[in-house]
Amino acid sequence: MTLTTKVLLGMGLGIVVGLGINLLGLNADGSFVNTFLTNGVFGVVGKMFVNALKMLVVPLVLLSLIAGVCGIGDIRLLGRIGSKSFVLYLLTTAIAIAVAITGAALTGIGSGMDIKSAAEFSGADAPPLADVLVNIVPSNPINAMAEGEMLSIIFFSILVGISLLMVGSRAKSLIDGVETANEVMMKMVGIIMALAPYAVFCLLAKAMANLGLDLFVQLVGYVLVLIAILLFHLFVVLQVLLKVFSGLSPITFLQKMRNVQVFAFSTSSSNATIPVTLRTVVQRLGVDRSVASFTVPFGATINMDGTAIMQGVATVFIANIYGVDLGIGGYLTVILMSVLASIGTAGVPGVGLIMLSMVFSQVGLPLEGIGLILGVDRLLDMIRTAVNVSGDAAVSCIVAKSEGKMDIDVYKDPNAGLEGDLDEVEVQTNAQPAT
Repeated sequence: MTLTTKVLLGMGLGIVVGLGINLLGLNADGSFVNTFLTNGVFGVVGKMFVNALKMLVVPLVLLSLIAGVCGIGDIRLLGRIGSKSFVLYLLTTAIAIAVAITGAALTGIGSGMDIKSAAEFSGADAPPLADVLVNIVPSNPINAMAEGEMLSIIFFSILVGISLLMVGSRAKSLIDGVETANEVMMKMVGIIMALAPYAVFCLLAKAMANLGLDLFVQLVGYVLVLIAILLFHLFVVLQVLLKVFSGLSPITFLQKMRNVQVFAFSTSSSNATIPVTLRTVVQRLGVDRSVASFTVPFGATINMDGTAIMQGVATVFIANIYGVDLGIGGYLTVILMSVLASIGTAGVPGVGLIMLSMVFSQVGLPLEGIGLILGVDRLLDMIRTAVNVSGDAAVSCIVAKSEGKMDIDVYKDPNAGLEGDLDEVEVQTNAQPAT
Protein backbone atom coordinates (compact mmCIF):
# COMPACT_ATOMS: atom_id res chain seq x y z
CA MET A 1 0.00 0.00 0.00
CA THR A 2 1.10 3.57 -0.63
CA LEU A 3 1.55 5.93 2.29
CA THR A 4 -1.65 7.78 1.31
CA THR A 5 -3.67 4.56 1.44
CA LYS A 6 -2.19 3.67 4.83
CA VAL A 7 -2.98 7.13 6.22
CA LEU A 8 -6.58 7.00 4.94
CA LEU A 9 -6.96 3.52 6.45
CA GLY A 10 -5.59 4.80 9.77
CA MET A 11 -8.04 7.72 9.67
CA GLY A 12 -11.03 5.44 8.99
CA LEU A 13 -10.09 2.95 11.70
CA GLY A 14 -9.44 5.76 14.17
CA ILE A 15 -12.90 7.25 13.62
CA VAL A 16 -14.58 3.84 13.96
CA VAL A 17 -12.66 2.86 17.11
CA GLY A 18 -13.14 6.29 18.72
CA LEU A 19 -16.88 6.39 18.03
CA GLY A 20 -17.19 2.81 19.27
CA ILE A 21 -15.52 3.73 22.57
CA ASN A 22 -17.77 6.78 22.94
CA LEU A 23 -21.09 5.14 22.01
CA LEU A 24 -20.42 2.11 24.24
CA GLY A 25 -19.79 4.42 27.20
CA LEU A 26 -16.27 3.10 27.77
CA ASN A 27 -14.68 6.57 27.98
CA ALA A 28 -16.06 7.67 31.36
CA ASP A 29 -13.72 9.82 33.47
CA GLY A 30 -11.40 7.64 35.54
CA SER A 31 -12.19 4.44 33.64
CA PHE A 32 -9.42 2.13 32.44
CA VAL A 33 -10.11 2.97 28.78
CA ASN A 34 -10.13 6.73 29.46
CA THR A 35 -6.95 6.66 31.55
CA PHE A 36 -4.78 4.12 29.78
CA LEU A 37 -6.10 4.08 26.21
CA THR A 38 -7.80 7.36 25.20
CA ASN A 39 -5.60 9.73 27.22
CA GLY A 40 -2.78 7.19 27.54
CA VAL A 41 -1.68 5.40 24.39
CA PHE A 42 -3.77 7.43 21.91
CA GLY A 43 -2.98 10.76 23.56
CA VAL A 44 0.75 10.15 23.99
CA VAL A 45 1.37 8.80 20.47
CA GLY A 46 -0.72 11.57 18.89
CA LYS A 47 1.04 14.36 20.82
CA MET A 48 4.48 12.91 20.06
CA PHE A 49 3.69 12.89 16.33
CA VAL A 50 2.32 16.46 16.32
CA ASN A 51 5.36 17.60 18.32
CA ALA A 52 7.62 15.88 15.78
CA LEU A 53 5.96 17.81 12.95
CA LYS A 54 6.15 21.09 14.88
CA MET A 55 9.82 20.35 15.60
CA LEU A 56 10.52 20.58 11.86
CA VAL A 57 8.49 23.71 11.12
CA VAL A 58 10.88 26.52 12.13
CA PRO A 59 14.14 25.04 10.71
CA LEU A 60 12.30 23.88 7.58
CA VAL A 61 10.71 27.29 6.94
CA LEU A 62 13.97 29.12 7.68
CA LEU A 63 16.16 26.93 5.46
CA SER A 64 13.56 26.50 2.69
CA LEU A 65 12.95 30.23 2.40
CA ILE A 66 16.64 31.14 2.33
CA ALA A 67 17.32 28.42 -0.24
CA GLY A 68 14.21 29.44 -2.17
CA VAL A 69 15.18 33.11 -2.39
CA CYS A 70 18.67 32.13 -3.52
CA GLY A 71 17.15 29.69 -6.03
CA ILE A 72 14.94 32.40 -7.52
CA GLY A 73 18.07 34.45 -8.05
CA ASP A 74 16.19 37.60 -9.07
CA ILE A 75 14.94 40.01 -6.40
CA ARG A 76 12.36 41.47 -8.80
CA LEU A 77 10.94 37.97 -9.44
CA LEU A 78 10.74 37.44 -5.67
CA GLY A 79 8.73 40.66 -5.41
CA ARG A 80 6.28 39.42 -8.06
CA ILE A 81 5.85 36.06 -6.35
CA GLY A 82 5.27 37.73 -2.97
CA SER A 83 2.74 40.27 -4.25
CA LYS A 84 0.81 37.67 -6.26
CA SER A 85 0.66 35.32 -3.27
CA PHE A 86 -0.51 38.07 -0.92
CA VAL A 87 -3.28 39.28 -3.23
CA LEU A 88 -4.51 35.74 -3.97
CA TYR A 89 -4.55 34.77 -0.29
CA LEU A 90 -6.56 37.86 0.65
CA LEU A 91 -8.90 37.26 -2.30
CA THR A 92 -9.66 33.64 -1.32
CA THR A 93 -10.22 34.65 2.32
CA ALA A 94 -12.62 37.47 1.34
CA ILE A 95 -14.54 35.15 -1.01
CA ALA A 96 -14.70 32.48 1.71
CA ILE A 97 -16.30 34.68 4.35
CA ALA A 98 -18.63 36.38 1.87
CA VAL A 99 -19.92 32.96 0.73
CA ALA A 100 -20.22 31.86 4.38
CA ILE A 101 -22.29 34.86 5.43
CA THR A 102 -24.52 34.58 2.36
CA GLY A 103 -25.09 30.84 2.84
CA ALA A 104 -25.76 31.13 6.57
CA ALA A 105 -28.11 34.09 6.11
CA LEU A 106 -30.12 32.26 3.43
CA THR A 107 -30.57 29.18 5.63
CA GLY A 108 -31.54 31.25 8.68
CA ILE A 109 -29.68 28.95 11.11
CA GLY A 110 -30.20 29.77 14.80
CA SER A 111 -33.51 31.57 14.36
CA GLY A 112 -35.99 30.59 17.12
CA MET A 113 -33.51 28.22 18.82
CA ASP A 114 -33.25 27.97 22.59
CA ILE A 115 -29.80 26.55 23.24
CA LYS A 116 -28.32 26.85 26.72
CA SER A 117 -24.66 26.41 27.49
CA ALA A 118 -22.67 26.50 30.71
CA ALA A 119 -19.45 26.94 28.78
CA GLU A 120 -17.66 30.25 29.12
CA PHE A 121 -15.25 31.94 26.77
CA SER A 122 -12.98 34.88 27.50
CA GLY A 123 -12.38 37.05 24.49
CA ALA A 124 -9.32 38.81 23.15
CA ASP A 125 -8.96 42.34 21.86
CA ALA A 126 -8.09 42.74 18.21
CA PRO A 127 -4.46 43.83 17.85
CA PRO A 128 -4.05 47.22 16.16
CA LEU A 129 -2.97 47.00 12.53
CA ALA A 130 0.10 49.08 13.40
CA ASP A 131 1.21 46.41 15.91
CA VAL A 132 0.73 43.65 13.34
CA LEU A 133 2.96 45.52 10.88
CA VAL A 134 5.61 46.37 13.50
CA ASN A 135 5.79 42.76 14.73
CA ILE A 136 6.63 41.52 11.22
CA VAL A 137 10.16 42.83 11.83
CA PRO A 138 11.67 40.81 14.72
CA SER A 139 13.73 42.64 17.30
CA ASN A 140 15.28 39.27 18.13
CA PRO A 141 15.13 36.66 15.34
CA ILE A 142 16.23 33.85 17.68
CA ASN A 143 13.36 34.63 20.04
CA ALA A 144 10.96 34.78 17.06
CA MET A 145 12.06 31.27 16.09
CA ALA A 146 11.67 30.03 19.66
CA GLU A 147 8.14 31.47 19.84
CA GLY A 148 7.21 30.26 16.35
CA GLU A 149 6.28 33.75 15.10
CA MET A 150 5.91 32.86 11.44
CA LEU A 151 5.69 36.32 9.85
CA SER A 152 8.84 37.39 11.66
CA ILE A 153 10.64 34.19 10.60
CA ILE A 154 9.53 34.70 6.99
CA PHE A 155 10.77 38.31 6.99
CA PHE A 156 14.16 37.37 8.49
CA SER A 157 14.63 34.42 6.12
CA ILE A 158 13.83 36.49 3.03
CA LEU A 159 16.22 39.22 4.20
CA VAL A 160 19.02 36.66 4.71
CA GLY A 161 18.37 35.17 1.26
CA ILE A 162 18.42 38.59 -0.44
CA SER A 163 21.65 39.48 1.40
CA LEU A 164 23.30 36.25 0.23
CA LEU A 165 22.33 37.07 -3.37
CA MET A 166 23.81 40.54 -3.04
CA VAL A 167 27.12 39.19 -1.67
CA GLY A 168 27.42 37.14 -4.86
CA SER A 169 30.00 34.43 -5.58
CA ARG A 170 31.70 34.74 -2.19
CA ALA A 171 28.51 33.41 -0.54
CA LYS A 172 28.29 30.34 -2.80
CA SER A 173 29.66 27.92 -0.18
CA LEU A 174 27.18 29.20 2.41
CA ILE A 175 24.28 28.90 -0.05
CA ASP A 176 25.36 25.33 -0.86
CA GLY A 177 25.42 24.56 2.86
CA VAL A 178 21.89 25.94 3.32
CA GLU A 179 20.61 23.87 0.39
CA THR A 180 22.22 20.72 1.81
CA ALA A 181 20.71 21.41 5.24
CA ASN A 182 17.33 21.93 3.56
CA GLU A 183 17.60 18.53 1.88
CA VAL A 184 18.40 16.97 5.27
CA MET A 185 15.23 18.52 6.73
CA MET A 186 13.14 17.10 3.88
CA LYS A 187 14.58 13.65 4.59
CA MET A 188 13.53 14.09 8.23
CA VAL A 189 10.01 14.84 7.02
CA GLY A 190 10.05 11.55 5.13
CA ILE A 191 11.17 9.64 8.23
CA ILE A 192 8.42 11.12 10.40
CA MET A 193 5.77 10.60 7.71
CA ALA A 194 6.53 6.87 7.72
CA LEU A 195 4.91 6.80 11.18
CA ALA A 196 1.92 8.85 10.06
CA PRO A 197 -0.71 6.07 9.65
CA TYR A 198 -0.35 4.99 13.29
CA ALA A 199 -0.30 8.55 14.61
CA VAL A 200 -3.37 9.55 12.57
CA PHE A 201 -5.21 6.51 13.97
CA CYS A 202 -4.39 7.58 17.55
CA LEU A 203 -5.25 11.25 17.00
CA LEU A 204 -8.67 10.54 15.51
CA ALA A 205 -9.50 7.70 17.90
CA LYS A 206 -8.92 10.03 20.85
CA ALA A 207 -10.83 12.93 19.27
CA MET A 208 -13.89 10.83 18.43
CA ALA A 209 -13.84 9.00 21.81
CA ASN A 210 -13.98 12.36 23.61
CA LEU A 211 -16.35 14.22 21.27
CA GLY A 212 -18.89 11.62 20.19
CA LEU A 213 -22.01 12.77 18.36
CA ASP A 214 -24.24 14.12 21.17
CA LEU A 215 -23.39 17.77 20.64
CA PHE A 216 -23.94 17.45 16.90
CA VAL A 217 -27.59 16.61 17.51
CA GLN A 218 -28.09 19.81 19.49
CA LEU A 219 -26.25 22.03 17.03
CA VAL A 220 -27.08 20.11 13.86
CA GLY A 221 -28.09 23.18 11.82
CA TYR A 222 -24.87 25.08 12.57
CA VAL A 223 -22.71 22.02 11.98
CA LEU A 224 -24.33 21.00 8.68
CA VAL A 225 -24.33 24.53 7.20
CA LEU A 226 -20.70 25.09 8.20
CA ILE A 227 -19.53 21.75 6.78
CA ALA A 228 -21.50 22.32 3.56
CA ILE A 229 -19.94 25.75 2.99
CA LEU A 230 -16.44 24.45 3.83
CA LEU A 231 -16.83 21.65 1.28
CA PHE A 232 -18.27 24.08 -1.29
CA HIS A 233 -15.24 26.34 -0.89
CA LEU A 234 -12.83 23.40 -1.14
CA PHE A 235 -14.39 21.57 -4.08
CA VAL A 236 -15.88 24.50 -6.04
CA VAL A 237 -14.39 27.92 -5.22
CA LEU A 238 -10.73 26.89 -4.93
CA GLN A 239 -10.93 24.57 -7.93
CA VAL A 240 -12.57 27.25 -10.12
CA LEU A 241 -9.81 29.70 -9.14
CA LEU A 242 -7.17 27.06 -9.88
CA LYS A 243 -8.64 26.32 -13.31
CA VAL A 244 -9.26 29.97 -14.28
CA PHE A 245 -5.87 31.34 -13.18
CA SER A 246 -3.63 28.39 -14.09
CA GLY A 247 -5.52 26.04 -16.41
CA LEU A 248 -4.45 23.07 -14.26
CA SER A 249 -6.74 20.08 -13.66
CA PRO A 250 -8.68 20.38 -10.37
CA ILE A 251 -9.23 16.60 -10.29
CA THR A 252 -5.48 15.93 -10.36
CA PHE A 253 -4.97 18.57 -7.67
CA LEU A 254 -7.55 17.03 -5.33
CA GLN A 255 -6.21 13.51 -5.86
CA LYS A 256 -2.67 14.54 -4.96
CA MET A 257 -3.76 16.65 -1.97
CA ARG A 258 -5.54 13.86 -0.09
CA ASN A 259 -2.50 13.08 2.04
CA VAL A 260 -2.05 16.70 3.11
CA GLN A 261 -5.75 17.07 3.89
CA VAL A 262 -5.69 14.00 6.14
CA PHE A 263 -2.68 15.38 8.03
CA ALA A 264 -4.38 18.77 8.42
CA PHE A 265 -7.59 17.08 9.57
CA SER A 266 -5.67 15.06 12.16
CA THR A 267 -3.51 17.86 13.59
CA SER A 268 -5.90 20.87 13.25
CA SER A 269 -2.80 22.97 12.66
CA SER A 270 -1.73 24.64 9.41
CA ASN A 271 1.73 25.24 10.88
CA ALA A 272 2.23 21.62 11.92
CA THR A 273 1.19 20.55 8.42
CA ILE A 274 3.78 22.80 6.68
CA PRO A 275 6.37 20.00 6.23
CA VAL A 276 3.81 17.71 4.60
CA THR A 277 2.29 20.51 2.48
CA LEU A 278 5.70 21.66 1.25
CA ARG A 279 6.78 18.12 0.39
CA THR A 280 3.55 17.44 -1.54
CA VAL A 281 3.50 20.77 -3.40
CA VAL A 282 7.08 20.24 -4.63
CA GLN A 283 7.24 16.50 -5.24
CA ARG A 284 3.64 15.66 -6.13
CA LEU A 285 2.39 18.88 -7.76
CA GLY A 286 5.64 19.92 -9.45
CA VAL A 287 5.94 23.43 -8.02
CA ASP A 288 9.54 24.64 -8.03
CA ARG A 289 10.99 24.53 -4.53
CA SER A 290 12.06 28.18 -4.75
CA VAL A 291 8.39 29.21 -5.09
CA ALA A 292 6.86 26.64 -2.72
CA SER A 293 9.31 27.47 0.06
CA PHE A 294 7.87 31.00 0.06
CA THR A 295 4.16 30.48 -0.69
CA VAL A 296 3.50 27.51 1.66
CA PRO A 297 4.74 28.98 4.98
CA PHE A 298 3.37 32.40 3.95
CA GLY A 299 -0.03 30.83 3.30
CA ALA A 300 0.00 28.87 6.57
CA THR A 301 0.41 32.23 8.31
CA ILE A 302 -2.04 34.54 6.51
CA ASN A 303 -4.39 32.24 4.55
CA MET A 304 -7.33 31.26 6.80
CA ASP A 305 -10.14 30.39 4.37
CA GLY A 306 -11.65 27.71 6.62
CA THR A 307 -11.42 29.90 9.70
CA ALA A 308 -13.01 32.82 7.83
CA ILE A 309 -15.93 30.58 6.83
CA MET A 310 -16.41 29.54 10.46
CA GLN A 311 -16.46 33.19 11.52
CA GLY A 312 -19.11 34.07 8.94
CA VAL A 313 -21.40 31.15 9.80
CA ALA A 314 -20.92 31.54 13.57
CA THR A 315 -21.63 35.27 13.42
CA VAL A 316 -24.95 34.73 11.63
CA PHE A 317 -25.83 31.79 13.92
CA ILE A 318 -25.17 33.68 17.18
CA ALA A 319 -26.80 36.88 15.87
CA ASN A 320 -29.98 34.92 15.04
CA ILE A 321 -30.02 33.17 18.43
CA TYR A 322 -29.79 36.48 20.31
CA GLY A 323 -32.08 38.29 17.88
CA VAL A 324 -29.44 40.83 16.83
CA ASP A 325 -29.85 42.40 13.38
CA LEU A 326 -26.35 43.20 12.14
CA GLY A 327 -27.44 44.65 8.81
CA ILE A 328 -25.29 45.14 5.74
CA GLY A 329 -22.82 47.36 7.59
CA GLY A 330 -22.32 44.75 10.32
CA TYR A 331 -21.67 41.97 7.81
CA LEU A 332 -19.22 44.14 5.86
CA THR A 333 -17.41 44.79 9.14
CA VAL A 334 -17.24 41.03 9.78
CA ILE A 335 -15.73 40.49 6.31
CA LEU A 336 -13.12 43.21 6.81
CA MET A 337 -12.25 42.10 10.35
CA SER A 338 -11.88 38.46 9.34
CA VAL A 339 -9.55 39.29 6.45
CA LEU A 340 -7.39 41.55 8.63
CA ALA A 341 -7.38 39.15 11.59
CA SER A 342 -6.12 36.34 9.37
CA ILE A 343 -2.88 38.27 8.76
CA GLY A 344 -0.34 37.36 11.40
CA THR A 345 -2.59 34.94 13.29
CA ALA A 346 -0.84 31.70 14.22
CA GLY A 347 -1.96 28.58 12.37
CA VAL A 348 -2.51 26.50 15.52
CA PRO A 349 -5.49 24.56 16.91
CA GLY A 350 -8.27 26.71 18.38
CA VAL A 351 -7.04 30.04 17.02
CA GLY A 352 -10.34 30.46 15.15
CA LEU A 353 -12.19 31.04 18.43
CA ILE A 354 -9.76 33.79 19.43
CA MET A 355 -10.28 35.47 16.05
CA LEU A 356 -14.05 35.04 16.43
CA SER A 357 -14.01 36.83 19.78
CA MET A 358 -12.35 39.82 18.09
CA VAL A 359 -15.06 39.87 15.42
CA PHE A 360 -17.87 39.59 18.02
CA SER A 361 -16.40 42.48 20.04
CA GLN A 362 -16.27 44.64 16.93
CA VAL A 363 -19.92 44.08 15.88
CA GLY A 364 -21.39 44.02 19.40
CA LEU A 365 -22.38 40.35 19.76
CA PRO A 366 -22.18 38.78 23.25
CA LEU A 367 -18.99 36.76 23.74
CA GLU A 368 -20.83 34.15 25.80
CA GLY A 369 -22.42 33.07 22.51
CA ILE A 370 -19.10 31.45 21.61
CA GLY A 371 -19.67 29.04 24.51
CA LEU A 372 -22.54 27.51 22.52
CA ILE A 373 -20.24 26.27 19.77
CA LEU A 374 -17.21 25.38 21.89
CA GLY A 375 -18.15 21.71 22.12
CA VAL A 376 -18.31 21.05 18.39
CA ASP A 377 -15.51 23.40 17.41
CA ARG A 378 -12.70 20.86 17.86
CA LEU A 379 -13.94 18.53 15.13
CA LEU A 380 -14.98 21.40 12.85
CA ASP A 381 -11.50 22.88 13.36
CA MET A 382 -10.09 19.75 11.74
CA ILE A 383 -12.18 20.30 8.60
CA ARG A 384 -11.32 24.01 8.52
CA THR A 385 -7.60 23.25 8.60
CA ALA A 386 -7.93 20.85 5.65
CA VAL A 387 -9.54 23.70 3.69
CA ASN A 388 -6.80 26.13 4.77
CA VAL A 389 -3.91 23.97 3.53
CA SER A 390 -5.73 23.21 0.27
CA GLY A 391 -5.91 26.95 -0.35
CA ASP A 392 -2.17 27.27 0.35
CA ALA A 393 -1.39 24.58 -2.23
CA ALA A 394 -3.80 25.99 -4.85
CA VAL A 395 -2.27 29.48 -4.63
CA SER A 396 1.23 27.95 -4.79
CA CYS A 397 0.29 26.21 -8.06
CA ILE A 398 -1.27 29.36 -9.54
CA VAL A 399 1.74 31.54 -8.70
CA ALA A 400 4.29 28.95 -9.89
CA LYS A 401 2.43 28.40 -13.17
CA SER A 402 2.24 32.14 -13.85
CA GLU A 403 6.00 32.50 -13.34
CA GLY A 404 7.02 29.43 -15.35
CA LYS A 405 8.27 27.78 -12.18
CA MET A 406 6.27 24.57 -12.44
CA ASP A 407 7.01 21.13 -13.90
CA ILE A 408 3.77 20.21 -15.69
CA ASP A 409 4.98 16.65 -16.30
CA VAL A 410 5.28 16.08 -12.55
CA TYR A 411 1.82 17.59 -12.00
CA LYS A 412 0.23 15.29 -14.58
CA ASP A 413 2.09 12.15 -13.46
CA PRO A 414 -0.16 10.31 -10.95
CA ASN A 415 2.84 8.47 -9.49
CA ALA A 416 5.14 11.47 -9.08
CA GLY A 417 6.39 11.85 -5.53
CA LEU A 418 5.10 8.52 -4.28
CA GLU A 419 7.28 6.64 -1.83
CA GLY A 420 9.35 4.73 -4.38
CA ASP A 421 10.02 7.82 -6.51
CA LEU A 422 10.89 10.43 -3.87
CA ASP A 423 14.60 10.69 -4.60
CA GLU A 424 14.06 10.62 -8.37
CA VAL A 425 11.43 13.37 -8.27
CA GLU A 426 13.57 15.44 -5.95
CA VAL A 427 16.46 15.30 -8.43
CA GLN A 428 14.15 16.15 -11.34
CA THR A 429 12.65 19.10 -9.47
CA ASN A 430 16.07 20.54 -8.70
CA ALA A 431 17.71 19.78 -12.04
CA GLN A 432 15.12 20.30 -14.77
CA PRO A 433 14.15 23.76 -15.98
CA ALA A 434 10.57 24.83 -15.32
CA THR A 435 8.14 24.22 -18.17
